[in-house]
Amino acid sequence: MYPFFDGFGYHGNSFEQTYRCYPASFIDKPQLESGDKIIMPPSALDRLASLHIDYPMLFELRNSATERVSHCGVLEFIAEEGMIYMPYWMMQNLLLQEGDTVRVKNATLPKGTYVKLQPHTKDFLDISNPKAILETTLRNFSCLTTGDSIMVAYNNKKYYIDIVETKPSSAISIIETDCEVDFAPPLDYKEPERPQPSIPTSKAPVPVEDAQAEAEVEPKFTPFTGIGRRLDGKPLKHQAPTVSSSAKGQQSETTNGVKKTASTSESSSSRQTKGKLVFGSNANRASKEAQVLKQTKEEPAKKEEPKFQAFTGKKYSLKG
Repeated sequence: MYPFFDGFGYHGNSFEQTYRCYPASFIDKPQLESGDKIIMPPSALDRLASLHIDYPMLFELRNSATERVSHCGVLEFIAEEGMIYMPYWMMQNLLLQEGDTVRVKNATLPKGTYVKLQPHTKDFLDISNPKAILETTLRNFSCLTTGDSIMVAYNNKKYYIDIVETKPSSAISIIETDCEVDFAPPLDYKEPERPQPSIPTSKAPVPVEDAQAEAEVEPKFTPFTGIGRRLDGKPLKHQAPTVSSSAKGQQSETTNGVKKTASTSESSSSRQTKGKLVFGSNANRASKEAQVLKQTKEEPAKKEEPKFQAFTGKKYSLKG
């Protein structure tokens, strides 16, 4: 059998009770919104006084329906029996509505050494001295829980900040302790895009297809591609081969042209009489040949003139 206190269900050496919760606006206590403290009924104070609990009094709040857990302190014991009043932002963390039940249990939390905060909007960083504002606000808090979102009121504006990390445990006490505070980038923060350096047109990379086309159009330098000539004007016995394909094509065309002219000249010379030059078209060749043969028959054969011979004169003696 557990000893009960005044019939309200308090038992054992710990405090644990279920209450219906309501926001601070129901009791006309707006100062509750700037901290993490709740208002409990007087019967809770009587039970807590009879227990050997640690001071300051800290409590664990649990929403059994959603299994959401948070922690808080207590400001006063003036609420109606069976009811508690808490900040509205705390009800939002626990996913509680007006009149929902919440389980309250006393807790002992270690002193915090480190906490990491993340503002919801970057407007909080635009405050002239956000660190001083945060220090002033956290004086109204007794504990912090990882995963909660606390509200900071400044200059008639509300700023919400997430508790990202706490050390040495997931829930810490921040009463009379030196705690290191770190900030994470705001949730709506975006890093500015770095402008890409513009590449000048002269250094811009040329597409592969254009480069290949330019390589095909521009002729490469090939030394010694001309035709050799002798100083005495005589034809070359062996003609040096050319390197470029265009020169090869031209050489093949010229050789073919020579062959064609040679063959035509041979065919024409075979038709002509040997030892005679004939000018004109082929149609006048027969008549001219007949005239030449006729003249040779009529005229007597002339003696060939003697060729010049050296030293053919008479001999003379110097003696006389």
